[in-house]
Amino acid sequence: MKAIHIVDGPPLYTNCFLIISDAGHAVAVDPAAEARRFEEALEENGATLSAIFLTHGHHDHVGSVEPLRAKYGAKVYLNEADAKQFGIKADESFTDGQEIVLDELRFKVYSTPGHTPGSVCIEIGDLLFTGDTLFAGDIGRTDFPGGDQKAMRESLKKLRDTVPGDPQVLPGHEEFSSMEQERKNNPYLRQA
Repeated sequence: MKAIHIVDGPPLYTNCFLIISDAGHAVAVDPAAEARRFEEALEENGATLSAIFLTHGHHDHVGSVEPLRAKYGAKVYLNEADAKQFGIKADESFTDGQEIVLDELRFKVYSTPGHTPGSVCIEIGDLLFTGDTLFAGDIGRTDFPGGDQKAMRESLKKLRDTVPGDPQVLPGHEEFSSMEQERKNNPYLRQA
């Protein structure tokens, strides 16, 4: 497995990711950056895009979904609550506890509503893509349409108590962290 970090430009600097299997099949996570950046990374690694995983449906996480879907025929995964709210055509809805297998890659989905009704976090090996649910030392906003502070508290408790070990926390914006670091130091996670 190879993980590639791609940062979208200003003003929001969304963290985007490309996960490539040993067989050269790739998954784009929150492809907000220009499609050509994903295309270049795929070409450099001799890979093809098989799937697009969206942690939630906000515009700053989905900018390249349609051009990438059109070029590669990649299957788009997004929880149905966000697909409806944001008018995004998803090929499959994420569900809590779902496991998606691509070659040797095994992704596990945690439903984490709060930032949006359909927010999810996605774990693969020692990586945890948290979208805008969990940041280094902070959490996502709950004051946008569809946000829910009570649901966010429950989602944070779920992450704190059920994510095993100490995966690297890869949020939708800003710097990376680790689950243990967040369990110890993130005041929102500690109070959940």
